[in-house]
Amino acid sequence: MIRYFCEIARVSRSGYYNWLKSEDARHKREQKDEADYEIIKKAFDRRQGRVGALPIKMMVENDEHVVMNHKRIRRIMKKYNLVCTIRRANPYKQIAQATQEHQTCDNKLERHFDHEEPQRVLLMDITYLYYAKGQKAYLSAIKDGAIREILAYYLSTSLKMDIVYTTLDKLMEREDFFPHPDCLIHSDQGMHYTHPAFQKKVKDLGLHQSMSRRGNCWDNAPMESFFGHMKDGINFKACFSFSEVQQAIDEYMDYYNNHRYQWSLQKMTPAQYRGHLIAA
Repeated sequence: MIRYFCEIARVSRSGYYNWLKSEDARHKREQKDEADYEIIKKAFDRRQGRVGALPIKMMVENDEHVVMNHKRIRRIMKKYNLVCTIRRANPYKQIAQATQEHQTCDNKLERHFDHEEPQRVLLMDITYLYYAKGQKAYLSAIKDGAIREILAYYLSTSLKMDIVYTTLDKLMEREDFFPHPDCLIHSDQGMHYTHPAFQKKVKDLGLHQSMSRRGNCWDNAPMESFFGHMKDGINFKACFSFSEVQQAIDEYMDYYNNHRYQWSLQKMTPAQYRGHLIAA
């Protein structure tokens, strides 16, 4: 009968017996997968399903003290249908063009975002945030190119020039901000950054200015990437007031700087990596 059923199933008898002998091993492997799934699911739910295999690997290693291969994490996520939210490019996003009376600056950075020196390359940008029923807020932020840390940010209901001035003021108010002598602040060619008053303020602060090429978002890719991940991590539609948006932004910035492990930062958080570079 065994030979008969093996012929029907189109398997060899030796293969059937090997399958029988490996039953205990399969059962143990399934139990191990279920145990690892619980650990992965805990990290996955902590970020509302907005993390992939690499962030989960760093989270479980640092928070749960469990070492797990990222390929295994991907396999288990696929097995149990844990799907990370995938960001998609917005084809309708328009890049603001500088007015004629404003002066642009050369692209001195040329995509060399990481000079492995804290506070040498500063990346600056503004993003739109839609919350409640179509209400709009604007977030201005400055990011350190080497350690990926958000050094200053300001949330506003207006796009007036105060949004960038206040962001710069918050940066200079930091007690731990000691800019490199060749500190470069890089942005796109938005009207805020080409404004003569802004350029004078940057110069007065002893900073050098650089700008992306017109219409080329890749020239400021780390800031674009940060805003994209932030919008994945925060459900702004669940915010019904400006104060709720502010609270969500404050909590995310604390998480990003102090608790979000990054693969390219030797699996450290930006704050940890800053201490690592300073010590080195």
